[in-house]
Amino acid sequence: MPAPEKPGIEFPSVLDRAYRDYKRHLKVGDIMSRDVVTTTIGTSMADAARTMGERHIGSLIVVKYGTPIAIVTERDLLSKVLADGLDLETTPVEQVMSYPLIKICPASEIREAARTMIHRKGRLAVFECGKMEGIITASDLIREMPDAPETSLKVDEFMTSEVVTVEETETVATVACIMGSKRIGSVIVTCYGKPSGIFTERDLLSKFLMQGKMLDTSVGTACSSPLKTAPAGISIHEAARTMAAQHVRRLPLIKKKQLAGIITARDLVEAYAK
Repeated sequence: MPAPEKPGIEFPSVLDRAYRDYKRHLKVGDIMSRDVVTTTIGTSMADAARTMGERHIGSLIVVKYGTPIAIVTERDLLSKVLADGLDLETTPVEQVMSYPLIKICPASEIREAARTMIHRKGRLAVFECGKMEGIITASDLIREMPDAPETSLKVDEFMTSEVVTVEETETVATVACIMGSKRIGSVIVTCYGKPSGIFTERDLLSKFLMQGKMLDTSVGTACSSPLKTAPAGISIHEAARTMAAQHVRRLPLIKKKQLAGIITARDLVEAYAK
C-alpha cells in the first residue's frame, strides 16, 4: 500500500517544477516590452509628460536623426523639472534626459538584467545587431521573477522604513516638489495622521499633467485609495507576485497594524540581483 500523505504538506507537481525551472532560465528577450514609445530631443517636457500619461508608461526613448540615444523618465520630470521650478512647456527633453542609453542583449538572462539595472541605475534598452528591440523595466522583471532561493529573502531586509507621508490637505504641487527633491516615486497620504492612500509619479502624470490640470488640488482627492498593503515579513517572491497581480510598483508593509515600511519594484530587483 502507498504511504499515506501527510496532512498540510503540498508536494510540487511535475508541471510546477517544470514551470519554476523555465522561469529561472528566462532571457531578456522573453520578457522585454517590445512596444517602445519614442520622443525627440526638441520635444517639450509638457508634451513628453502627456505622452507618458496617455500611454501609462514611465519613460520615453529619445531619438536623434532616427537613432535612439537617451531616455527620459517620470523621475526626470519630477526631480529635474518640477523640483527645480522649471517650466514644462519651455523645457526641452534634451535638457533633462538621461544619456547614454544603458544597453543589454536579448539573449542575456534576467538575473544579469537585474544586476545591470541596479549597477547602472536605470531602465535597460534591449539592442541586437545595433537595432533596438525593446526595453526592460523593474516592473517587467518582477512580473517574471522566479521562485528561487534568492527570492525567498524577507522584504524587511530591503524595504524603506522611513516612509515619507503627507496630510491629505497638502496640494499636489507641494507633494510633487517633495517627491522631486527627495527623489522618491510616491508618498503615503494620511488622514488625521493615519495612512489612507498613496500618491505616485504615475498619478501625477495620468491625472494632472496629461490632462493639463492645475496642481493646486488637494492630494487627498487625487491619491489612490484605499491603500493596498501587505504584511511585513513576506518573501521577495511573494511581494513580487502581489505587485504583479495588483498592477502596482510600490507596496506599503504593515506590522502590528502600523505602517512599517514600503517596498518598491526596484527594491525587489535589487534583492534578486544580489
